[in-house]
Amino acid sequence: MNRAKQPPVSRTSVASAFARAERDPGPSARIAKRNIVCFASAALGPGSRSRRGVVSEWAEPGARSAGTREISRRACLSLLAAAAVWPLAAHAQQSDRMRRIGVLLGVPRENVEFKSALATFVQVLQQSGWVEGRNARFETRWAAGNPDDIRKYVAELIALAPDVIVVLGSASVGPLLQATRTVPVVFTLVPDPVGAGYVDSLGRPGRNATGFTNFEYGMSGKWLELLKEIAPNVKRVAVLRDAALAAGTGQFGAIQAVAPSLGVEVSPINVTDAAEIERGVTSFAGSPNGGLIVTQSALALAHRELIIALAARHKLPAVYINRLWSTAGGLLADGAEPADQFRRAAGYVDRILKGEKPAELPVQAPTKYELVINLKTAKALGLDVPATLLARADEVIE
Repeated sequence: MNRAKQPPVSRTSVASAFARAERDPGPSARIAKRNIVCFASAALGPGSRSRRGVVSEWAEPGARSAGTREISRRACLSLLAAAAVWPLAAHAQQSDRMRRIGVLLGVPRENVEFKSALATFVQVLQQSGWVEGRNARFETRWAAGNPDDIRKYVAELIALAPDVIVVLGSASVGPLLQATRTVPVVFTLVPDPVGAGYVDSLGRPGRNATGFTNFEYGMSGKWLELLKEIAPNVKRVAVLRDAALAAGTGQFGAIQAVAPSLGVEVSPINVTDAAEIERGVTSFAGSPNGGLIVTQSALALAHRELIIALAARHKLPAVYINRLWSTAGGLLADGAEPADQFRRAAGYVDRILKGEKPAELPVQAPTKYELVINLKTAKALGLDVPATLLARADEVIE
């Protein structure tokens, strides 16, 4: 096999390289000069007059003695090989160090669905080589939608100096990004990260956060259309929302925009606490032809059982944001699957742990929406679900 001809090594070329190394007064200069002498010694070959000159003129005093004047070609090649391998070894050592992964969930610890989503997240990371107790440590906090708990857990997680934090929902993302602009953040189930100021743009987030949206505000108007389709007699709709979040007002605004074309009057009910929710729904149910839309918020999810029970008690057809509500007894849900968001978030966490920056990872929209209808609840409300709507459903609960 013919090898490409290499340029000759001469005393002149060695002298030039050595002179450049000597101009550096730092500690790296000594190592560089040793490597130059070693390389030249190996390249010039044993017994070469030029080789002997290189060693005698440029080697350090200890290397000019009779015992070291002739530098071993094999030793030099070993040194050069070790130098080439060293960066790879250093990289491997860095990859094996323990990484700390923070997880902040604004839902109750007892929430079975999000426990399952978290298990999926951990499993996907394990398949990518990040194993709990070996090279990864997961720090999980459950805030149950309580703003005080969210702020407390944000401070706890940041104090642990994590390599990345995964966070659920707008109510938790906001306080987290107010507390840190350096720790990488991957968010899930956030409807409008640009409008909320979490990222500069969807394509290039530009900051320390990226993640996954669960819908655009325009989809909120679709919920009203679905409610009219499954319950045509509805003329009044109460929209449960968290007014403290940009997402809460944004979702309500989108529903309000399409209401006139559907002949519906809409009004908001804030979800500050259980008492306010119960007062608002009970008062609204005092007049006929009413229905509910529950928009996304950590507080609404924290009071899921209460909201579903109130809808059943007052015979109010209701539309919810994802299948977690329909499986718990809600009439109809249409939205992104939470488990899928956590599965994809694990992929971003893996990339960040391997050196990529959140600022360069685009925010992604859902790839999977689910329309789920609970026929048992429809029957209890006296509703006949249209065949066309049943045909579009991804899941029908009987």
